[in-house]
Amino acid sequence: MVGGALESDQILAMLTLNEDFDPMAVVAEPLPSPVTNGIGADDEESLKKTEVNGGEREMVLGRNVHTTSLAVTEPEVNDEFTGDKEAYMASVLARYRKTLVERTKNHLGYPYNLDFDYGALGQLQHFSINNLGDPFIESNYGVHSRPFEVGVLDWFARLWEIERDDYWGYITNCGTEGNLHGILVGREVFPDGILYASRESHYSVFKAARMYRMECEKVDTLISGEIDCDDFRQKLMANKDKPAILNVNIGTTVKGAVDDLDLVIKTLEECGFSHDRFYIHCDGALFGLMMPFVKRAPKVTFNKPIGSVSVSGHKFVGCPMPCGVQITRMEHIKVLSNNVEYLASRDATIMGSRNGHAPLFLWYTLNRKGYKGFQKEVQKCLRNAHYLKDRLREAGISAMLNELSSTVVFERPKDEEFVRRWQLACQGDIAHVVVMPSVTIDKLDNFLKDLVEHRSVWYADGSQPPCLVSEVGTHNCICPAHK
Repeated sequence: MVGGALESDQILAMLTLNEDFDPMAVVAEPLPSPVTNGIGADDEESLKKTEVNGGEREMVLGRNVHTTSLAVTEPEVNDEFTGDKEAYMASVLARYRKTLVERTKNHLGYPYNLDFDYGALGQLQHFSINNLGDPFIESNYGVHSRPFEVGVLDWFARLWEIERDDYWGYITNCGTEGNLHGILVGREVFPDGILYASRESHYSVFKAARMYRMECEKVDTLISGEIDCDDFRQKLMANKDKPAILNVNIGTTVKGAVDDLDLVIKTLEECGFSHDRFYIHCDGALFGLMMPFVKRAPKVTFNKPIGSVSVSGHKFVGCPMPCGVQITRMEHIKVLSNNVEYLASRDATIMGSRNGHAPLFLWYTLNRKGYKGFQKEVQKCLRNAHYLKDRLREAGISAMLNELSSTVVFERPKDEEFVRRWQLACQGDIAHVVVMPSVTIDKLDNFLKDLVEHRSVWYADGSQPPCLVSEVGTHNCICPAHK
């Protein structure tokens, strides 16, 4: 190496494929081991830990991707004629696609709907579509998809019962951005307000509190994961002199619990908070789009005194890239909006530049499925979630399924390799499966068979599964002590 550059023969050697190179092989990845919170791997004091029933558990973090990263190298001078670099990149992408296919087969722990086909939109991938600025006001950049974006926003406005002239919103880059924006609006409406959020709220809510330097009160939860309004009442009464900014969960991250919006509002009112002294943001990342299609489910609607609602587009909807929808009241957005001469538009968004392809995917699937299509998919998810919960309990495994939820909580598998293979989300002694439209009965049966077989090995020495009473309650825990 001379002057930091690779010699041409070194580059050529890197690009030359071995005779035994299999472009369709699945990339093997090592199982991650407990990782330290810092550079020094030997520093045991910095080992990430999480509390489990009064004790501590080592938190297993993912592997360091630098160990298997794919280097970016300079093309060979004569590559235009040899085509070696193109052949190399094609083989890498083929292997990566094979890996994605294999990983998708065992995807259960995260709330992504992998059942989609957007082949019709391939013709639009050659354009740099950017919806920078306000969705409702065009900028000087003409390659945008605002008509599709506003069409999607109008659809969600009808779903959440707010008139076109009364709302403002935009398609975000992810669910976290929706929470960041909703809480920011609340903070701007009430600069001295206190943020209240249950302990089981998504981590982005507490990230918002840190970013905006907001005073934050973490509210206790019930066994179900739902906000404990008795504890909420006590915290409100201790801070009656300051406005309340509240995050309400329409499906918590781990247990899929839905906060009782009506009880939350009633609690605020009984504590002396008039409607002009509180702001409610509803985090409906997953279940915000499922609940409207569940019979007897409480309604999330702007006919109630809420300030904003956000939902993810890459979860239940099934968009192939992270995105989301954020809707708030027009009266609130004026405190955030600024005219930007450079854009010849207005901007009240978080990110500025926004993916103009995401509205196309959302518009396409909303038109294809419609309200009736989503209702059928919700019913399928809830039915399959009950099937999984019942089968787990039949196998002697503690399991919980909240009403209105498709998130099945059960005992954490003892083997991290098993957790990684099925891509389960874990916290403490529990794990969960999120039943999405792409999760079939066959996939659940394969998972159950694999779990039961491995479990017989894990506990063959006479050891016992963990007691989950503190996590799922006595009626859902079937450990030896509560069976």
